[in-house]
Amino acid sequence: MNLYTAPDPNDIERVSVEPVNARRNRQPLYAPRKKIFPKRAEGRFRRFKWIVMLITLGIYYLAPWIRWDRGPYAPDQAILVDLSARRFFFFFIEIWPQEFYYVAGLLVMAGFGLFLVTAAVGRAWCGYACPQTVWVDLFLVVERAIEGDRNARMKLDAGPFTFDKIRKRLTKHAIWLLIGVATGGAWIFYFADAPSLAASLFAGSAPAAAYATIAILTATTYVLGGLMREQVCTYMCPWPRIQGAMLDENSLVVTYNDWRGEQRSRHAKKAQAQGLPVGDCVDCNACVAVCPMGIDIRDGQQMECITCALCIDACDGVMDKLGKPRGLIAYATLSEYSSNMSLATDGGRTAIQPSNVRDDDGSFISAVRHFDWRIIFRPRIVFYAVVWASIGIAMVIHLAFRERLELNVVHDRNPQYVLESDGSIRNGYTLRVLNMVPTPRDVTVTLVGLEGGMMRIPEFGRQDGRSFTVHAEPDAATTLKVFVTRKPDGAEINEFLFVIEDTGHADRATYRAAFNAPGDVK
Repeated sequence: MNLYTAPDPNDIERVSVEPVNARRNRQPLYAPRKKIFPKRAEGRFRRFKWIVMLITLGIYYLAPWIRWDRGPYAPDQAILVDLSARRFFFFFIEIWPQEFYYVAGLLVMAGFGLFLVTAAVGRAWCGYACPQTVWVDLFLVVERAIEGDRNARMKLDAGPFTFDKIRKRLTKHAIWLLIGVATGGAWIFYFADAPSLAASLFAGSAPAAAYATIAILTATTYVLGGLMREQVCTYMCPWPRIQGAMLDENSLVVTYNDWRGEQRSRHAKKAQAQGLPVGDCVDCNACVAVCPMGIDIRDGQQMECITCALCIDACDGVMDKLGKPRGLIAYATLSEYSSNMSLATDGGRTAIQPSNVRDDDGSFISAVRHFDWRIIFRPRIVFYAVVWASIGIAMVIHLAFRERLELNVVHDRNPQYVLESDGSIRNGYTLRVLNMVPTPRDVTVTLVGLEGGMMRIPEFGRQDGRSFTVHAEPDAATTLKVFVTRKPDGAEINEFLFVIEDTGHADRATYRAAFNAPGDVK
């Protein structure tokens, strides 16, 4: 006999709410939007979302103002995309245009990172760190502070346009627009010196592109975060339609455990007295009321679910009030859920029987599976993690040992060679010495090979030699015109090396150049 009886669920307030999207009432693809008024949730996942929101918004808004001393010849902004100089600065790292493969590597890492997170913990990115989620959370904070929580907002929305309603609406939308302006303003600060650009913005002397960018980002932030909200995730974002390929039976997703929740009843004692099966769900709709996407997680996995886990917090709060164990809605894997469902239905032969998964004292039987963190470390996850880490380590190693001195050489096309009066052959070259450090330095340019050959740099005078010292400007390319002459009695060698070297920094670069002679040109 089952001796377990739950406290009276009639003590739990039932929220009057209908999911916008429900299995029994699916909407057409382009149905008119129905407003969602999510109730404020409280619990561990809501606290975690607050922390993530504060960290991500803090980084976004404050990062352009962080200073980083690179010396007198380079900008002191820690994170800067300098389009005019074609540089990307990230603290001590400087990326040049020809090093764009680092950006490509970061994009590949982001892709594998998203695969890794999704395969392990479902749409955690969408639920916690996606910019759309973060800004919607911020806009909801403003909305609740001005209009109140769910019931007050619904009442205000349904009421007539009184002075109080107009005041609240104008205040809310004005703050939303200010958030949009701050968002657009923060973005452009990544592309110029933040203090200088801020001063010129307020003085009205900033470039027109800066004002246009702020206007566009203000509009998109206001519309996407304030007006469209869940529609962005449902209709505009491709990830809900892709994530199914990333999940497997061992991926963690937010799950309603109907093997312990069904049959739902708000009159548990009466149903038990009649010998009816009674689950833990008291049909209070708390999980629906807090959902920012307006869905009912009890309908199972849905494309609209961003796995923010606020429904877990709401349900756990109800279970605490009823004195029942938490986890009616929880992060669970499909394999774990299927195993427990098999227990509850006697292998699928009966309807859900709560007595199949509980002892007489109401505790779960030992055969019930609970989440085990070790399941995360399975081959698929390890593969994604190894690939992700390998790309990152390879880029770090390459960054640590990359040369900061480069040499490009272009041979004169017309004429390809010149015969001088003494029979010598002269070739012209344009050397581009790339000093990729933000300090000036003296670089030695040396001719290696080409026996009997000499070179002359016109800007240094008419002196010939095999080696010259060139002053390289900081963080810039220094262009030199060089003439290389081979005596008529010299060996007929068609290739040689230009070598540039900075002994103080142990940097060295070489370029194999061709030397054209009358017999080589047709």
